[in-house]
Amino acid sequence: MKVTVTTLSDEIFVLDVSEDLELENFKAFCEIESGLSARDILIVHEGKPLLDGGLSLKSHGVKDGDVVILQHIQSQQPDLSNPAVPNLDFSSIQVPDTASRDLMSGPNPSVSRTDDPARLRDLFLTNPDQLALLKQNNPRLADALATNSLEEFSRVLREQIEEREKREMQKMKMMSAHPFDVEAQRLIAEEIKKKNIEANMEAAMEYNPETFGTVVMLYINCTVNGYPVKAFIDSGAQTTIMSAACAERVNIMRLVDTRWAGIAKGVGVQRIIGRIHMVQVAIENDYLTTSFSVLEDQSMDMLLGLDMLMRHQCCIDLKNNVLRIGTTGTETRFLGEAEIPECARLSLPASSSTSASTSEPPTKKIGASSSLEMDHALTILPEDKFTETEVKEIVAFGFSREQAISELRRFNGDKKSATAALFAKSLKF
Repeated sequence: MKVTVTTLSDEIFVLDVSEDLELENFKAFCEIESGLSARDILIVHEGKPLLDGGLSLKSHGVKDGDVVILQHIQSQQPDLSNPAVPNLDFSSIQVPDTASRDLMSGPNPSVSRTDDPARLRDLFLTNPDQLALLKQNNPRLADALATNSLEEFSRVLREQIEEREKREMQKMKMMSAHPFDVEAQRLIAEEIKKKNIEANMEAAMEYNPETFGTVVMLYINCTVNGYPVKAFIDSGAQTTIMSAACAERVNIMRLVDTRWAGIAKGVGVQRIIGRIHMVQVAIENDYLTTSFSVLEDQSMDMLLGLDMLMRHQCCIDLKNNVLRIGTTGTETRFLGEAEIPECARLSLPASSSTSASTSEPPTKKIGASSSLEMDHALTILPEDKFTETEVKEIVAFGFSREQAISELRRFNGDKKSATAALFAKSLKF
């Protein structure tokens, strides 16, 4: 049977023993796992200490899956067999209270209240190995250390020490609670769950460290109507899509069939302007025919979905990092992080992140692409009652394209009214 052993010092281990194993032999197993002497070990089961070492675990009522508490006790009895040891009376010695002991020892021997934050900070800064471990195990404290502010580092350190002390006090209260207390059992179960998660993560970091890395999305270079486009390969998308901005840039917006307008649902919800039924996409030296659903507001220019990948029997070869077109045998390489669009990169420049935080909320998008998004200029839709020339004339006065299109739509294409409204808004006293 399996018996879970937990200690008051956050140590949990599982022993697979026989139910007929005597208690004294069980303590010997605990000695191997905990490093404590078997003579100084007290086993507590369901709130009752197990004292008879000659009885089996079954006789003590320990069953498969039970949790027992291992307590470290110090022998207070002097060795009377040795006459050289005097019989001393320690009854007059006052034991410090709990608060004093906590203040001196702290929740962690390496980081306690008596430690000087400045000394700890200098220790991490002068030891690159310890600093790397700190970044891995305690990123919040590492971020405070990176600010070069002793006050911030001291504040975070103090908060973490206090939080750990609260957990220790809660654990002591949990261990001393009644064995049938529902709340105590729930806390014990949560503690065991946390230990299992931490052990699983440590094993993954040791044996599979690559799982903690990040990968870039799959993009290829292609050409649509003679214009270069970076296409995202998404086998999880049902259809091939293109943004309205990209369709306008490659001069195929005139082919949009608005009778196919609707709503696209995926990671986000977007409005479909219409459908372009047939367009040739050049990949390397191949010209492949496909159709596009044109989305009104999409961060990526073009997404090659499952419909096109299946039609041309494409194979995503991750070993050679290429997309292989089965109908022609042509291969094209996947782009590196420096070559893909900024909205799909793992790290954006500081200016991009700053502007994104002060601009409008990011638009939703369809497909399983990167979570980073950026805004793009508004496009002229088929139902708009103004042309690109009118938009450029208003932009020439110093207004942005977004402002020009927004006002033109508000005044139903009346350029004079839209221009007057923009000038009125720009006059602030």
